[in-house]
Amino acid sequence: MSLKLYNSLSRTKETFQPIDRDHVRMYVCGPTVYDRAHIGNARPVVVFDVLYRLLKLMYPKVTYVRNITDVDDKINEASKNLGISIDELTVKTTAQYHKDMNKLGVLSPDHEPRATKHIPEMIALIESLIEKGYAYESQGHALFKVSEYKSYGQLSRRNTDELLAGARVEIAPYKQDAGDFVLWKPSSDDLPGWDSPWGRGRPGWHIECSAMSWKYLGKTFDIHGGGIDLIFPHHENEVAQSCCAHGTKKMANFWLHNGHLTVDGSKMSKSLGNFLTVDDLLEKHKGETIRLALMMTHYRQPLDWTDDVLSQAKQTLDRLYSAFRGYESVEFGKTPKEILEALEDDLNTPLALSHVHQIVGKIHKSADENEKKRFVGELKSAAFVLGLLQSLPEEWLQGEKAAINAAEIESFIEQRNLARKNKDFAEADRVRKHLLDLGVQLEDTAQGTIWKSS
Repeated sequence: MSLKLYNSLSRTKETFQPIDRDHVRMYVCGPTVYDRAHIGNARPVVVFDVLYRLLKLMYPKVTYVRNITDVDDKINEASKNLGISIDELTVKTTAQYHKDMNKLGVLSPDHEPRATKHIPEMIALIESLIEKGYAYESQGHALFKVSEYKSYGQLSRRNTDELLAGARVEIAPYKQDAGDFVLWKPSSDDLPGWDSPWGRGRPGWHIECSAMSWKYLGKTFDIHGGGIDLIFPHHENEVAQSCCAHGTKKMANFWLHNGHLTVDGSKMSKSLGNFLTVDDLLEKHKGETIRLALMMTHYRQPLDWTDDVLSQAKQTLDRLYSAFRGYESVEFGKTPKEILEALEDDLNTPLALSHVHQIVGKIHKSADENEKKRFVGELKSAAFVLGLLQSLPEEWLQGEKAAINAAEIESFIEQRNLARKNKDFAEADRVRKHLLDLGVQLEDTAQGTIWKSS
């Protein structure tokens, strides 16, 4: 089966055919580093991490670029409000972002360009657009002239009037038309700025991604990804800039967008008290639990983030880790074709996870040791493609209790075993309940009693 992906550009599921079969190129919009990443920011990171892992299995070389936006008006405002320098804010926030994403089991991209390190490329693109008549200078600004690009709106599938009606468009005296968007704007002395043909200033948001994708992936590349909220204006403007500057029909052949994320049925908002940062969630849940919770819904569908979703993810991982407890040394096997076929069908992670559960069922049912090991190898390989089972079973199942009072727990288990041997089942039940109250769950197996955090 070949890889099929839903292309936002055509609004259809298409067979993926890379420009170069020996080298697949993918760009995903990264964070604007003015604040900690929230769970909505984490969704595309996990989605495209799964795609990256799948592509690496299928093709000889994959180049994955995810940028860091470190020059932006939101950063300037946050720096002022916090009373710290912009450099201090962006360095601190970027480090926190990396820490959070690492705990979600995300692979590092091949390139992670920072916008501030690519100002010359941005200036070169803007100069090209002005020279070709697609942009103009006005009062220290450089602006893209939307009316000159007849294909504007091809990604969002709306005409210019509809786009402007649904967007917050700045009406400014330096614009020839209300829909024209900023490529470069002047900076006061207290703001970041670079010398340019239009005076000291800083880039607009959209030109940053056009410049960085061009540098690392070329004028046209295979896949561009991000959240559905980026289709307009960000991705639409990227297409306009890049195609006009390079004289190409497409910026990327495939555009992939993940669905919206809500919290308990409501849009995430600090005013509603449901603004969940990844860092805050990690204080109560393991990163792998959060990762799985993000994958249990198909990436294109809306995801409602609830405590029940997290609880279900935790229970699922407990079951998966229990399945290969005692078989940690088993080598990775061949990734089952059912798993690959599910992922090759537009990253159907819910279907892939259902097949993972079937493998676990086979492990538990098998009485043949060699067959059991084969299934465990398949489980490990399947989990790797999904970025799961990255801990040892003991570490996962026992959690923090293992480091705090493992010896005490084992002592209680010995007491319970002695009570059961003496047929004092009331005492055995009392010990079990006592441990359960402490957050420790016992499981009696053929190999003896094992425990895990409940």
